[in-house]
Amino acid sequence: MKKKKVMALLAIMMFLIIVVQTSAQVKKLTSMGLYTFARVRGEIPTPEVMKMLADRYAGDIKYGFDQAGYGDIYLAFIDQLKMAEFEDTTWNVGETVKWMLFRSQGKIKVTGPVEWAGKKPVDVFAVKVKKGFKTYTFIIPKPCGNIALKDEVEEIPEAICSIQVSPAKANIGDPITVDMSGTKNAKRMIVDILDKQSNKIISKELTPEAAKWQTKLDKGGEYLFKAMAIDYADRPSTNPCEAKVYINYPPAAVVVPDCLNCLEKVGQPLNFDASGSSDQDGEVARIVFELTDSYGQVIDSFVDSERPFVWQKTIYDPGTYTISVTAYDNDGAASTATSDSKKTFKVTRKTFFISAEVGPLLVHSSSYEVFGFLRTGMFLWLKPDKTSLVFTSGAAMPFEGQPWKPVITANLVGNLHFGPLFTGVGVGFMTKEHVDRKAGVDALGQVGFTLSNKYLSLWQLYFEFRAPLGRNFEDCHKMAVGLRYNF
Repeated sequence: MKKKKVMALLAIMMFLIIVVQTSAQVKKLTSMGLYTFARVRGEIPTPEVMKMLADRYAGDIKYGFDQAGYGDIYLAFIDQLKMAEFEDTTWNVGETVKWMLFRSQGKIKVTGPVEWAGKKPVDVFAVKVKKGFKTYTFIIPKPCGNIALKDEVEEIPEAICSIQVSPAKANIGDPITVDMSGTKNAKRMIVDILDKQSNKIISKELTPEAAKWQTKLDKGGEYLFKAMAIDYADRPSTNPCEAKVYINYPPAAVVVPDCLNCLEKVGQPLNFDASGSSDQDGEVARIVFELTDSYGQVIDSFVDSERPFVWQKTIYDPGTYTISVTAYDNDGAASTATSDSKKTFKVTRKTFFISAEVGPLLVHSSSYEVFGFLRTGMFLWLKPDKTSLVFTSGAAMPFEGQPWKPVITANLVGNLHFGPLFTGVGVGFMTKEHVDRKAGVDALGQVGFTLSNKYLSLWQLYFEFRAPLGRNFEDCHKMAVGLRYNF
């Protein structure tokens, strides 16, 4: 019983194999016109008539394409048929088609493969339809209008690479745009950026959907953007595809101040020399000077667009300062900060001066006797523009002779300054100015006005009153007007 079942199963399998083999065998067609898709009466139709019939029977054609397993190219066939070129050719004896669409008893049917086994070639129209990278060749026998697929050929075109890079010249850090949207037949593109020594700096992969890319370069020099397109068969493009970009070298800024330890330079012009700034591939177009204090606050700045790029600046307050310069070239590139472009210096103020005083001195007796005095010594700022100390000594000569005598005089005065006004108190010494008087110490006071203060020199005018200590006030008090020069 089991043996019979096995034999029956084998018989069924053999039958199926025979059916498959039979269906796969090429059918031989010996006559044309029996099963026509669209019969045309009269003369052989023109391509225009065939296009009209295809449009009229579009639904039948779609059904046939679906039955043949080629439904995905139906729309391409219908669309391209309207503009297609119909080639007059023949279906030769022994040639086969993959399948043929025909009509039998009013129904659309597909059979294939089919070999023409007639006695002579059949006149046909040949039409090519493209979809994707495939080209389908259809033949339409005349005049039956059957549609047959003769062959299909996959033709993957080579990629054609295209690259546009802008701008061609830029500064460090400027955006560089790479555009490969002009590339054809590529599934991806690769861009390599090479420096002057052919070292690969950056590599980027792009696609036709994202064919633009923006990048930046942080060093000057010439760069080569070398690109390649990969087609759908993974073959690289062979056409030249590259572009060059020059990145402008930034200038180098250098500043040289007059001094780093600027002793007694308050109130004096200082020169900051940036003439040593340079640009290796262009010219320095301008220099921006910036002066900051010890807290980093900008106290002044200056822009110079003409050589020799020197800024003269007077500083009126002692302290520590920093001078910084930035150079810009003719392409707008700016220098970076370096130890050569930034210098810190200290400015001090003159506090010790040689002092000389001259003026009339009135000495009281029964009346006032006039002396002329000349004293020299020193002027010292204890706190500039606030407090000072003056010590001078010299001689005073009477305008009349006996009983008046030449004297030696000396002063030590401390002053408070209120802008140009000042007042001072101190002590003075004077030898005897009269034959019947004695040398002695005076208490003195001064009120004065600073006529000129150029930081390295001062002119002062003052009134002085001297009151004797231990002697008769009426006989020994004195007054003077003095002009003092401190230098």
